[in-house]
Amino acid sequence: MARLILIGLLSGFFFSSTFVLNRIMSLSGGHWVWSASLRYAYMILLLTVWLLVFRGTAAFARTLGLFFNHLAFWVAAGSIGFGAFYALICFSADFAPGWIVATTWQFTIIATLVVLTAFGRRFPRRIWLFSTIVFAGVFLVNVSQAGVVDPGELIKGALPVLIAAFCYPIGNQLVWEAKIGRSRLPDISGPELEHPFAKVLLMSLGSVPFWILLIVVTAPPSPAAGQIVNTALVALFSGVMATSLFLFARSESKTGSQLAAVDATQSSEVIFALAGEMLIIGSAPPNAAGVLGIVITGAGLALFVRFQEASV
Repeated sequence: MARLILIGLLSGFFFSSTFVLNRIMSLSGGHWVWSASLRYAYMILLLTVWLLVFRGTAAFARTLGLFFNHLAFWVAAGSIGFGAFYALICFSADFAPGWIVATTWQFTIIATLVVLTAFGRRFPRRIWLFSTIVFAGVFLVNVSQAGVVDPGELIKGALPVLIAAFCYPIGNQLVWEAKIGRSRLPDISGPELEHPFAKVLLMSLGSVPFWILLIVVTAPPSPAAGQIVNTALVALFSGVMATSLFLFARSESKTGSQLAAVDATQSSEVIFALAGEMLIIGSAPPNAAGVLGIVITGAGLALFVRFQEASV
């Protein structure tokens, strides 16, 4: 368990680079549209190379076949789960520090429950209680900035993340539902859909029309060299290294409690994002209310782990 938790914490460290680097690009004048879209351009390139090298041309061809055979579905799922999700995350970086975005992002736990319920899943009542605790912590973190940040900017920084917290599980759940053959969705199957990197590539390719449309509509100025480099780092650290470590830790888990513990390590993104901003950007530390909000959020996540351990 200790080894899995350490691997999970390391993935949380690399995942936190998303929030820190997005904030750095925002403060340096980089447009949020490029911060979002360039990451997925790099992701498509990196995943294509990875699949060709480690899975072979035949597997890559099957992945592309799966994409073009169900083009409308992948565009819909990718635009929601990757496009809208990450565009909103990057937009919020213009108005809120990375650690606030990272903490608010923990709301995705509640959003996921809502999405799964909408797809017909049911959960014990205590799960909703734990989710409420997480929400209380996220709310307190944002309230702690009320006297520091303009209320209008605070809303622009928090509300997009809350919406993104729904977009991400909707996109991923659509893929899962299609894989099990849910009615009114295309019946998508094949060995490549079981491979996590192939699935990420399919979703990334599906988001391309969204990014093209967003660039056309917003007409952002050309990205600076620093933004091009930083988005490549986000793609490498978060999209490849963090994802690889996290998926490895989950694949090595043998029990439900181990899976829950690995998943809960992702809350460490908040601490790493906060430390990164303080060290690199020189951001001020959170006030007492902000610290309390982080602690409450962590407590809610810990209750999820404890409940799942009791359920094994």
